[in-house]
Amino acid sequence: MSRYEEVKNQLKNAPKTWLVTGVAGFIGSNLLETLLLIDQKVVGLDNFATGHQHNLDEVKSEVTAEQWQNFSFIKGDIRNFASCQEALSKHDGNIDYVLHQAALGSVPRSIVDPILTNSANITGFVNMLTAAKEVKVKTFVYAASSSTYGDHPALPKVEDNIGKPLSPYAVTKYVNELYADVFHKTYGLNSTGLRYFNVFGKRQEPNGAYAAVIPKWTASMIDNQDLFINGDGETSRDFCFVENAVQANILAATADDSGKNHVYNIALGDRTTLNELFSSLALALSDNGVSYVKNSIYRDFRAGDVRHSQADISKAKDLLGYEPEYKIQQGIDKAMPWYIKFLTN
Repeated sequence: MSRYEEVKNQLKNAPKTWLVTGVAGFIGSNLLETLLLIDQKVVGLDNFATGHQHNLDEVKSEVTAEQWQNFSFIKGDIRNFASCQEALSKHDGNIDYVLHQAALGSVPRSIVDPILTNSANITGFVNMLTAAKEVKVKTFVYAASSSTYGDHPALPKVEDNIGKPLSPYAVTKYVNELYADVFHKTYGLNSTGLRYFNVFGKRQEPNGAYAAVIPKWTASMIDNQDLFINGDGETSRDFCFVENAVQANILAATADDSGKNHVYNIALGDRTTLNELFSSLALALSDNGVSYVKNSIYRDFRAGDVRHSQADISKAKDLLGYEPEYKIQQGIDKAMPWYIKFLTN
C-alpha cells in the first residue's frame, strides 16, 4: 500500500477539519472533492475572481449528501484580513490544516497587471499566514510555483537552486516562500510549499486570455479553430495531472515533523514538448470520437516564459512519500471526457 493510501485510510478513521482557499477554482475544487470523499470536514473560501460556482456544484454531484454536509462555504477575499479570520474561526477555530490555493496565476496576467497580482499573491498570502498563526493550525500548505526557478538553466530543477524571476508572478511566488520561512522561524507556524509544475485536469478553465495551454488547446481543437504554438514547439514542460497535486497536498499537510517546513517540487519528473503535447491531445480527442483537421500555427515566443522545465521530485518522494499516479497521457485520457462534456454542453 502506498503512503498516500495509508494516509487516506487514517483520515477516514480519524477525520480532520481543513480550510481550502480558492476552493471554487481548479485545484481547490479537486482538493474539496477528494477530501469530502474521504469524509473530512472542509471549510472553503473563495471570492469567485477565477473560481466558479459550477465547480462547487459539480463537486456536490460527485459526493454523497452526507459528505456534502461536511462542507461549509464562505464567500470572501484573502486580501481582506477579516475574511481570512472568519474562515479560520469556523468550527470554533479548530482548523487542523490549511491548503492555500487562492492566488492570481498566469505569467502574462502579472505582466499586464502587476499591482493586482501582488495584492492577491502577497498581501493575501500574508493575511492567510497571520490568521492561521492566530488559531495555531497544524500545517499551512501553500501553492508555490515552478516559476520561482526563473532563469536558472539547470535541468532537472532542484529545490535549492533557483535563478532570477522572469515575471511579476514569479516574484510573488518566491516572496511567498520567504514569508512562510520567516513565519516558521518567528512564530513557529509549520508550513510547506508545493512548487507546482504545469498542473492540468478537470475543472481547469479552458476559456479566457489567461487559460493554460492544455485546456486552451483542447477547446480550440474541439471547436476546430486555429491552434497557436508559441515558438517552434520544442519548448518543454513537466506537466502534472491534478490528482498528483491533490496527493501532494494531503501528504504535505499530514507529514511528520521531518517533512514540514520545506518546499517541494510537485510534478511528474519528466518533460513533454509542445509538439508532443499537441499529438497527445489529438490522440485523446480521437479516442473520444473527436477529430481535429486543422494544422497548428507557430508564432513568436511568449514574454516571461522559460524554454525548458523539468522537476527533480526525489525530495517529495523521500520526505512525503509522494508517488505521482498519473503520467501525462494517462492524465489527458482521464480529463478529456470532462473537457468534451464541458465544452460541448
